[in-house]
Amino acid sequence: MAASLLRATPFSLLTRLKPLSLLRPLSRVSRVLISSSSSSHCSSSSTIIESQNLHEEPVKLTPLKWVSRTANCGDLGVNDVGKRVRLCGWVALHRIHGGLTFLNLRDSSGIVQITTLPDEFPEAYSIVNKLRVEYVVSVEGVVRARPNESLNAKMKTGSIEVAAENVQVLNTVNRSLPFPVTISDDAKEIVTEEIRLRFRVLDLRRQQMQSNLRLRHNVVKLIRRYLEDNQDFVEIETPILSKSTPEGARDYLVPSRVQPGTFYALPQSPQLFKQMLMVSGFEKYYQIARCFRDEDLRADRQPEFTQLDMELSFIPFEEMLKLNENLMRHIFEEIVGVKLPNPFPRLTYSEAMSRYGTDRPDLRFDLQLKNVGDIFIGCDFKVFADVLEKGGVIKALCVPAGVQKFSNTALKKGDIYSQAIKAGAKGLPFLKVLDNGELEGIPALTSSLSPDKKEKLINNLNAKSGDLILFAIGNIASVNKTLDRLRSYVAHELGLINQEAHSILWVTDFPMFEWNDLEQRYEALHHPFTAPNPDDLHDLPSARALAYDMIYNGVEIGGGSLRIYKREVQEKIFEIIGLSPKQAEEKFGYLLECFDMGAPPHGGIAYGLDRLVMLLAKANSIRDVIAFPKTTTAQCALTKAPSQVDPQQLKELNFSNNDKSQSN
Repeated sequence: MAASLLRATPFSLLTRLKPLSLLRPLSRVSRVLISSSSSSHCSSSSTIIESQNLHEEPVKLTPLKWVSRTANCGDLGVNDVGKRVRLCGWVALHRIHGGLTFLNLRDSSGIVQITTLPDEFPEAYSIVNKLRVEYVVSVEGVVRARPNESLNAKMKTGSIEVAAENVQVLNTVNRSLPFPVTISDDAKEIVTEEIRLRFRVLDLRRQQMQSNLRLRHNVVKLIRRYLEDNQDFVEIETPILSKSTPEGARDYLVPSRVQPGTFYALPQSPQLFKQMLMVSGFEKYYQIARCFRDEDLRADRQPEFTQLDMELSFIPFEEMLKLNENLMRHIFEEIVGVKLPNPFPRLTYSEAMSRYGTDRPDLRFDLQLKNVGDIFIGCDFKVFADVLEKGGVIKALCVPAGVQKFSNTALKKGDIYSQAIKAGAKGLPFLKVLDNGELEGIPALTSSLSPDKKEKLINNLNAKSGDLILFAIGNIASVNKTLDRLRSYVAHELGLINQEAHSILWVTDFPMFEWNDLEQRYEALHHPFTAPNPDDLHDLPSARALAYDMIYNGVEIGGGSLRIYKREVQEKIFEIIGLSPKQAEEKFGYLLECFDMGAPPHGGIAYGLDRLVMLLAKANSIRDVIAFPKTTTAQCALTKAPSQVDPQQLKELNFSNNDKSQSN
């Protein structure tokens, strides 16, 4: 049964699930009466009710029971042998062996084997025989040592069992289950995420999901204790219903009934409130904050997410980084037993982009990009020459032993070529280093290189026999994007990534702004409240920001900055990103007002808690570390949110519903 359910398609699976009805089916006479009354305006409702009362009998309700247990399943051991216990939980496994019935009972602490004694306790034996997987039961009995031939070293409780003397069924399962709970972690046939999210309550019973959410709890508990007990932080909640502001992702908007025609915005972060808390004199603030962004989703994004939000007053750049390094070292050592370096390595934004093509480099492997444009200056290969003439760049990635791994087909139209195209490249130029040191590839490219330039290219890339050289050409942004994707792809394909390694670093000295070609204006690279480097105040559009991102295994887990705390500097930043004084006042007047009332120097950081826990748990998606996540289409498969609402609710909000599909 379990195997067939796992193989079922989502649609066929949903159709075979049988909900429990509280009423017995109507008799044929009753159905006829109801049918005829529904088609006849003169039939009385009293006739229908009388008919139903004659033929319908409510199912007898069984009493609800709240049983007190004396022990947890997973906590029992040899020291408990001879002890009488009462356990409560779910039937994880049910089997008959050698004339005896066994079951595994599961609660949040683990699993223990329950055995039966048919001669001594026949009533308990009879009840156990009728149990099914995922029934909720209470079992009373005595803990005893297992026979030597029955010891199970794979179970924490594998040296003992509980002999059942009294068994109560607290609840049954009244429908087909879409997947088995206890074995689904190790099942060869994988349950689709669609089914798991649809039946999330059942999915959360699985051992892996229980482990993930308990790990999340432990991370949050460590954060609270460290910040409050060791660093004297104060946890302060900030508003959920707030004001919509520009320069971020799309806001989720909430209409106001009390103020018709106006809207709240759900916070994308508590950014402005935490800065105002610094002006309020709290100095050390933190919050496990719920945030909301209406953006396209992927494996590590959700429309609603949780972040660790921190802000501090009177803290210089180096002290800010040191405090956060200590926090992360504490979390990693306590949660996964890993000692992170002290201090963390650092790269500037410029260094990271130059060497790795990304500001989130994965340093568990050491493939670096090289700018080789100078080698091709004046070359006869028109494609490269045209790029250089237009001010573009040529960068290369040397793939060790890549010739053997990637065939010409893969390079010209296969997987690795597809990776380059997905990154936005128009093609994938490449060269192969042969055993004799010669280069093989596009004839026009190889013939354009003199012996000296060939040698210079090989030396620049530290290329060896059998290596593959991949090129990207064009503007710097597209070149970096292409080679960053190829770098990650070939590292996975060649097994260059040490999965047990822990690469953590800071990336600093980000640009304050980036240019938006579409809108022909500057945008803040992080946000417009980031402080510029004091050395760059003379040229703010090209200034470096006092910003810092923490990168773990190629994923940004946190980022922050020192903040602007003077009105005139903040107004200048608003001007650069295209906000008029009037717009700045409308959007951020309350913040600018705070800066006029004695704002202290301050800075902060925010960590993506979901993302951090996902990495610590080695999960594939943040949906695996969130109890009730949304799907990739921003829907809740369990509750069916978002959903239509009653027209009266829309009327109260002064909204009209013009969509006929939503009408009753």
